[in-house]
Amino acid sequence: MSRKKVFVADSIADEGVQYLRAQPDIEVDFAPGLDAAAVAARMTDVQALIVRSAVKVTAGIIAAGGSLRVIGRAGIGVDNIDTEAATDHGVVVMNTPDANATTTAELAVAHLLSLSRHLQRADASVRAGEWKRSAFVGAEVSGKTVGIVGYGTIGRIVAVRCQGLKMRVVAYDPFVTREMFVNDGVEAIELDALLTQADYVTIHCPLNDKTRNLIDAAQLETMKPDARIINCARGGIVNEQALYDALAAGRIAGAALDVFEVEPPKGSPLLGLANVVFTPHIGASTAEAQVAVGVEIAKQVVTYLRTGEPINAVNLPPISSETLRRLRPYQELAHRLGRLLDLMLPQPIEHVELSLHGRAAELDSHPLVAEAMVGLLGTRLSSPVNRVNALHVARRQGIGITESRTEETHGYVTLIKLSARANGEQVSLAGTLFDERHPRLVRINDYEIEAFLEGNLLLTRHADQPGVIGALGGILGDEKVNISRMQLGMVPGSDKAVAVLEISRPLPEPVLARIAALPAVGKVGQISL
Repeated sequence: MSRKKVFVADSIADEGVQYLRAQPDIEVDFAPGLDAAAVAARMTDVQALIVRSAVKVTAGIIAAGGSLRVIGRAGIGVDNIDTEAATDHGVVVMNTPDANATTTAELAVAHLLSLSRHLQRADASVRAGEWKRSAFVGAEVSGKTVGIVGYGTIGRIVAVRCQGLKMRVVAYDPFVTREMFVNDGVEAIELDALLTQADYVTIHCPLNDKTRNLIDAAQLETMKPDARIINCARGGIVNEQALYDALAAGRIAGAALDVFEVEPPKGSPLLGLANVVFTPHIGASTAEAQVAVGVEIAKQVVTYLRTGEPINAVNLPPISSETLRRLRPYQELAHRLGRLLDLMLPQPIEHVELSLHGRAAELDSHPLVAEAMVGLLGTRLSSPVNRVNALHVARRQGIGITESRTEETHGYVTLIKLSARANGEQVSLAGTLFDERHPRLVRINDYEIEAFLEGNLLLTRHADQPGVIGALGGILGDEKVNISRMQLGMVPGSDKAVAVLEISRPLPEPVLARIAALPAVGKVGQISL
């Protein structure tokens, strides 16, 4: 059993490290607290890297990991990981979005209650020997409106907790269906309406190009003067300068921040305001959450290294283990068709089309397109191409991709067609599975053929005339190369044919040249599958 090396470069719960060390096929390098150069230096033979938020996984660190397959983030945020660079290098990035969801949601609700009753200021007053009860008149949350920006797992937990406090819950998330909001008893409204109506606004969306400064000066201007804002998601979603201006001018009543644009927020003008409550990014900081995220990311990484199942991957579509098992033979068929297409159309590819027929039309096409592109591009580029980055690489190469599906079977229970165009030339291949396991080639352009997609294959396009196969056999016999299988394909009314021969070993270039020189042979190529 080959052992996979997992580098844990950040402090995670002991239970997570112990789980990794208990796996017979896993070698663990546990070395938290290293600087970037030291992390990069340890990456040479690492298949998996696990971090929390302290380590910044840069493009340089990713590039240093020549064997790196997966980066695991023990937690939800991946803004400390260069996900684009990881995708470029074909590395899966995964997180644990649900393991610390309850903990983060509870902190947001705690901040909501603290803001409502001035708990921190009241505590400081009593410690200072004061007894100013009238200075800390608060507000009840029952009957008030809480607006949730981002209705993922954390946002949904916040909604349930706030409903338990008898609050009206409204939410904004353009990626969540209306049915989910209705089922949860939550009102779905646009962001502008949410900011106008809410007594409390709590942020639970990721930080990206679309959400950076999502709450800016113009949005803060629309909020109620007694409204309060809570951010336990990521710094930068709420513009801190705009927030300071609004709080200092009394345009909103208060804020609670667990996250900041720069952490720690040294020198931030917000630190001088009495109507802001601060915590040092402790949304996931409970004993239960730390154990949960540490163990969960360890299990996810091991599962990916063993089976390829990308649980909670942020740069791959989610695929369950059951779906992955069903897809694997179809992925293998798509991959081999891609390899064959690369042989038959060596020019720069302009466009690729994948069409699924019959039973294959029921499948998720994304993993199949990705595998086809891995087969097509894998030997053309110096950088690695795999299912993580295949579509990204294809777009970068200027290759257009289309997909289609139909119940029409063309005589087969399941069929995958892969076509490509280059410099005006089009090549189309079709393949099927026998017994849902064994890949077969059944068509090359208009030529019907039934060939095994395995072993050392010699392909020819030749004139349909006597003596061609004999001449091929003579050359192979001279080289002591055995023919294991041979299939011919013809088009009625055409004077051309194709042949696919499975041979005992690949042919050296001079022998291929002898075959190409036969007067009847138009094209010849070989591939090992």
